[in-house]
Amino acid sequence: MERARRLPQRLQLRYAVRVGVLRGDITTEHVDAIVNAANSRMRGGGGVDGAIHRAGGPAVLADCVARFPDGLATGDAGWTVAGDLPARWVIHTVGPDRHAGQTDRAQLVSCYRRCLEVADDLGALTVAFPLVGAGVYGWTVEESAGAALEAFAATSTRVEEARFVAFSDAAYDVVAGLLA
Repeated sequence: MERARRLPQRLQLRYAVRVGVLRGDITTEHVDAIVNAANSRMRGGGGVDGAIHRAGGPAVLADCVARFPDGLATGDAGWTVAGDLPARWVIHTVGPDRHAGQTDRAQLVSCYRRCLEVADDLGALTVAFPLVGAGVYGWTVEESAGAALEAFAATSTRVEEARFVAFSDAAYDVVAGLLA
């Protein structure tokens, strides 16, 4: 069941972009761009990365290989076609891996800031975000969402809507609580 929550009007002024959260599958979002929590090799993987590559089909991987022959640095972002996804583009970002000693929160904030910058370059007005770094990279949902909200507040952007897509009820509840 999909649960959506909009940010109360009084809080929307804190961010350069309208922020919301819903419970669902990011690969089904009808937005201009979806964000992929990628690994630095840019060749697909598990979790959100694997789901996006599977749903997007071979065009996403082919574009990753062409655009990112040497991969992508932690905290950076770049885009590819979306292939069979309902979005126009995929914005890939590489979150810091706490288990590998990458504990600088600024890199996590950079992921979200760079995604907004890439979205601006593309002309994307609506962007669906996973919780970058939460999961196998060891950041908590609170840390990831907090980093995103920091970036959304500090980054001048033409993006009109940033939507967190939480894969679980627990993640949804945490993000909704932060937005309340």
